Amino acid sequence: MTQTIYDLIEAQGDSDVAIDMPRSEAAGRSPLNYESLKSLINDVHTDLNTFGIGRNDRVAIVLPNGPYMASAFVSVACSATTAPLNPAYGQQEFEFYLEDLNARAIILAEDEAGPVVGVAQKLGIPVLRLVPNSGGPVGAFRLFSEAARNGERAATTGFAAPADTALVLHTSGTTSRPKIVPLSHENVTASALHIGSTLKLTSNDRCLNIMPLFHIHGLIAAVLSSLAAGASVSCAPGFNALKAFGWLEEVDPTWYTAVPTMHQAILGRAPRNQEIVDKLRLRLIRSSSSSLPPQVMTALEETFGAPVIESYGMTEAAHQMASNPLPPAIRKPGFVGIAAGPEVAIMDGKGILLSAGEIGEVVIRGPNVTKGYENNPDANATAFSNGWFRTGDQGTIDDEGYLRLTGRLKEIINRGGEKVSPLEVDEVIMDHPAVAQCVTFAMPHKSLGEEVAAAVVLREGQEASEADIRQFLRERLADYKIPRKVLILEEIPKGATGKLQRIGLAEKLGLA
Repeated sequence: MTQTIYDLIEAQGDSDVAIDMPRSEAAGRSPLNYESLKSLINDVHTDLNTFGIGRNDRVAIVLPNGPYMASAFVSVACSATTAPLNPAYGQQEFEFYLEDLNARAIILAEDEAGPVVGVAQKLGIPVLRLVPNSGGPVGAFRLFSEAARNGERAATTGFAAPADTALVLHTSGTTSRPKIVPLSHENVTASALHIGSTLKLTSNDRCLNIMPLFHIHGLIAAVLSSLAAGASVSCAPGFNALKAFGWLEEVDPTWYTAVPTMHQAILGRAPRNQEIVDKLRLRLIRSSSSSLPPQVMTALEETFGAPVIESYGMTEAAHQMASNPLPPAIRKPGFVGIAAGPEVAIMDGKGILLSAGEIGEVVIRGPNVTKGYENNPDANATAFSNGWFRTGDQGTIDDEGYLRLTGRLKEIINRGGEKVSPLEVDEVIMDHPAVAQCVTFAMPHKSLGEEVAAAVVLREGQEASEADIRQFLRERLADYKIPRKVLILEEIPKGATGKLQRIGLAEKLGLA
């Protein structure tokens, strides 16, 4: 049965908590229950139609992380198409994304005065100000247009249908122009329900969201999957390792989801917050958006006494594609699990599906998968093969159906014809007792084309030199896989969502 976000919310009990935030951030406001969320959805529907905005009209949203961003995404998506953007963008980035999106309006915070305001004015995009309801619950707001209401009616009124576009996001664009990914209500609700089924979410669950809400991970895995289950999501104002344990104590969540770098930062501060750790009642910890080193998975489980569920997702699949299951089913460190929503297979370069144990490109098909990039026939011709979507990831599926990723095809290092999986090298480096974090990447080489390099962050109080790490690897890796350059850093550069990025890292670190 195809559904919409509106359908998911309407099915929930009125008195249950839907959206909240850590008490220290809430300024005394009460949580937003489902009755109030339903009322908000209707108010936003009326406001948008009054401003001439209806189904499939695009509304950019540039708001700080937190409950208002969550409630704006959900409520606007019920009537129009949402286009969340990173509030940290500069003027040129806002110009590119807003022009590319052809936004009908943009929602900004009541006091927003940054570069996005000037860009909206330059492009003639009407600004809608989000004003929190005075004394109301967290996440409750009204929209006010900066322009006079001209009486223009929306072309298509009414709440969105399953085939309508709920969400548009851009791909990261690390090697090419970012592509627009349209996701329908069918796509996002299917993915939210897949996640809820994988994690066995119920109305008793409470999620602490520390992921940015301009990214598919936070929007679907934390917010929409919780609401689809009638559960609650407490939205922190971004990720802050210094505040994370305070938020955990205040929210007392049953689970949280994050990228590996966030998990590592939380682990680093766990010994100083042992009293809080001892009181937590986490049912599970979820990790996604990049590969979780097995060593980090083990440390998380030992620290928090909860199973770590590693999942595999991407924007084009409205997030989740595969996931390790909850106990007592088998969880395999180093694997991203079994198909968890769409069908998952391995395909060769000619479009032929491969058998268990063979390495090739990961492909998917299912109700959560986008029907194609917008206005990009060349990308679609490359991305789709025999009804399957090519993810760009290389991997293999074992005899039990568990998927192991060996790397992004674009990130596989080609060292004079010898192919090196950076993920494989990462896992071995992480076994070094002094290493807290690492990322293996390609750096240019005059004769080989590419050479293996690695950036490493050491554990607090530990010491190791480049020579120490290379010697450690000589006993564990073939010579051609050993990084010729190992940089010891205080911090490895990350992307906007906290993920370590291999492509372009050599240039950022002065090796290109």
